[in-house]
Amino acid sequence: MQDILIHTDAGITTITLNRVDKKNAFTQAMYAACADALDAARADAAVRVLVFQGDATVFSAGNDIADFLGAPPTAQDAPVFRFLRTLAAFPKPIVAAVCGPAVGIGTTLLFHCDLVVAGDNAAFSMPFVNLGLCPEAASSLLVPQMMGYHRAAEALLLGEPFMAEAALEVGLVNRVVPPTEANAVAQAQARKLAAKPMASLLETKRLLKQGQLAPVLARMDEEAASFGRMLGEPAAREAFTAFMEKRRPNFQGL
Repeated sequence: MQDILIHTDAGITTITLNRVDKKNAFTQAMYAACADALDAARADAAVRVLVFQGDATVFSAGNDIADFLGAPPTAQDAPVFRFLRTLAAFPKPIVAAVCGPAVGIGTTLLFHCDLVVAGDNAAFSMPFVNLGLCPEAASSLLVPQMMGYHRAAEALLLGEPFMAEAALEVGLVNRVVPPTEANAVAQAQARKLAAKPMASLLETKRLLKQGQLAPVLARMDEEAASFGRMLGEPAAREAFTAFMEKRRPNFQGL
């Protein structure tokens, strides 16, 4: 599909978010394509590293609201949840290049990457509460582990954006570069990884993640159940109605 471009060369599979006119907002078809690409890269012995990248102006605005409301992810086998479980369990190194807005899934998927390069225009946000929802991608577990509780509470309860330098400070990104250089720097890091012995990469990542996968997958399932339930509740209905009507939501009494 044109919204997700997949290219493999010299042991590196690159997944490019290519829906820039819609700010790379994810549809269910895009989640399915990404999950399929991860499965293929995992199974292909010639693939040693995977890269996620977007555009110099935007990584992802999160979910495509119209698509999201047309096919809400209320079941555990929804494409978004399949993508997240596949991403969390992916055994090979994952590098990401992030520029511009990284909203919702645009931020939470990064907690499952191994190296993250950010453009200095990157703006990360997890505004689930503002939509009457709860965190996803095991972010309720992983964000406090990385940032500490109070910073995690600020990021997840307020849902306000934080910029690249703040992301660097808390360890979400490894390096901040000019936006026009981010994809190239990520590819350079991927080439370095691809030149190393595969068995060592796999074993080192396994050891780094040891003991984490089971609680991450369990938290994903718990979040998904809450997320699906909250989608049908008044706060989420008001949030999405307000979004479509281009007005501020009114959560009084909700």
